[in-house]
Amino acid sequence: MKKSTAILLCLAATLLFSCKGRQGAQDVENTETEETVMTDTTVAEQGVQACEEPVYDIETTMGTIKVKLYKNTPKHRDNFAKLADSHFYDSLLFHRVINGFMIQGGDPNTRDSSKVELYGQGGPGYTVPAEFRPEYYHKKGALAAARMGDRANPKKASSGSQFYIVQDEMACLHLDGEYTVFGETVAGIDVIDRIASVPVDMYDRPLRDVRILSVKRDSKSESSDAE
Repeated sequence: MKKSTAILLCLAATLLFSCKGRQGAQDVENTETEETVMTDTTVAEQGVQACEEPVYDIETTMGTIKVKLYKNTPKHRDNFAKLADSHFYDSLLFHRVINGFMIQGGDPNTRDSSKVELYGQGGPGYTVPAEFRPEYYHKKGALAAARMGDRANPKKASSGSQFYIVQDEMACLHLDGEYTVFGETVAGIDVIDRIASVPVDMYDRPLRDVRILSVKRDSKSESSDAE
């Protein structure tokens, strides 16, 4: 698998996942060490109570992306809900953006501009066990978890907080069964496209900040779906 010079240079700054992007297959490696694995009861013990498929609004400086979390990936659903409800994602950046591929965020290091060299290496200090489901795939707008590479992470456990949203389905289909897809975009596909189109540097970092303002539970959408 060939890698572009830009991708090689960003090995120490981003999470690993492979995808056919603008210059062939993209390989991005994470250097963080999250040794604690979230158990089946971790989220429940922390008091998270989520409906079967909660909807969250990811409010950004470029618009709102509305995502639904899947009931058949409960560990990822409840973990995302826990982080969102505790304002973990507020003010974080989309630190890696590749047009024709995906947009990635969720690294707490991006809250501090002095830690730019550490972007892509942060997390909450634990991983989430993989939850692969054949019915959930990398379609456009899919919400999926980033992770460390297979060599350091043979069980394909997900990052505790970093996620990506698919912008190009055809470029990412071969990631199915390799990275956990745990939700989908139900509104705001145009926002994903706008974010994916921003100018970036050689490390795929946006030249101007694209920030997550907040991630909030959308109870109105959940009520409408239940009717």
